[in-house]
Amino acid sequence: MTLPRIRVAGYVLRRRGTPELLVFDHVGMAAAGTQVPAGGVLPGESLAAAVLREVVEETGLDGATVRQPLTVEDKPHPETQQPRRTTYFHLQAPATAPDAWTHRVRGGGGDAGLVFACRFQPLPLTHPLADDQDAWLGHIDPRYATRP
Repeated sequence: MTLPRIRVAGYVLRRRGTPELLVFDHVGMAAAGTQVPAGGVLPGESLAAAVLREVVEETGLDGATVRQPLTVEDKPHPETQQPRRTTYFHLQAPATAPDAWTHRVRGGGGDAGLVFACRFQPLPLTHPLADDQDAWLGHIDPRYATRP
């Protein structure tokens, strides 16, 4: 039996009148779809530390704080079908975070060098995120569930 890859995903919310979710798209890779920060947990790293690291690595946004873990999802990778266990977190972004920006991923991971177009999207979303990453937004507030 193959053990699942342990991962985290972050719903980073900003409130400026209406709640907004931090999302990003891969520049030049439209097929990847719109996503939230997510990735693997390093050996010895706590889940909360991992989600904060992923937010910074993938978006460059500093100053987010963890509010609470929301759920654990056991779901295989959409392409490889390898088992994954992802803990979704609710995080709070600083109110001063910009509306939109681009970020080049740094570090030694598989995303290093990729450019992401980041933005805050009003909730509820009108289109689902890649790999159904939006499935648990309603755990924060039922009004945040994606509308078809």
